[in-house]
Amino acid sequence: MSPRHSAAEAARTRERIVRTAVRDASRLGLEGLTVGTLARRLDMSKAGLVGPFGSRDGLLMAALEQACRVFDAAVTEPLEGLPPGPERLERLIDGWVDYLADCPFPGGCFVTAASSELDGRPGPLRDRLREIVASQRRGLTAAVAAAQAALPGPHRPAEEVAMTLIGLSMAANQEIQLLNDAEAPARARAAMRHAAGLPA
Repeated sequence: MSPRHSAAEAARTRERIVRTAVRDASRLGLEGLTVGTLARRLDMSKAGLVGPFGSRDGLLMAALEQACRVFDAAVTEPLEGLPPGPERLERLIDGWVDYLADCPFPGGCFVTAASSELDGRPGPLRDRLREIVASQRRGLTAAVAAAQAALPGPHRPAEEVAMTLIGLSMAANQEIQLLNDAEAPARARAAMRHAAGLPA
């Protein structure tokens, strides 16, 4: 096998491991993901499974990063090229609710689940998740502030609105995943638009 083919095969193997790890962690939690179970699912040795990542912690970090890339691809990347303002915020909310309603992860929103799991567990995973969530919150707050600048006031502080939108998204995730409420996405969309001060 040529070095090029070998590298491509290694990349495909790594991608397959991460994809399966993300799906399993979505249901079991990051800390619930065991190397043995994952190796059996993929018909691999434990050493072969962990090898591309250096350690189990490296594998868990790769799963977290991949889950966040999936969210970005579904929610934020479609907004590229759209100028800041009410339309962009409305599209962000629509994409967010669509992601929750037709979630690519069997356990629902990965970041919501990981936040509940890791918020009291110090370590590199929690530290990285905190960076990701803080960055997302800053982006959302900026999107709210830009929309407010183009809409008649008065407005609640953008940070407060962003916090409300995040809370509504978490409630919607619970209603969709746990309660299996078919009306939850429409209700969440309406509540989030109202909280953001967008026209009905």
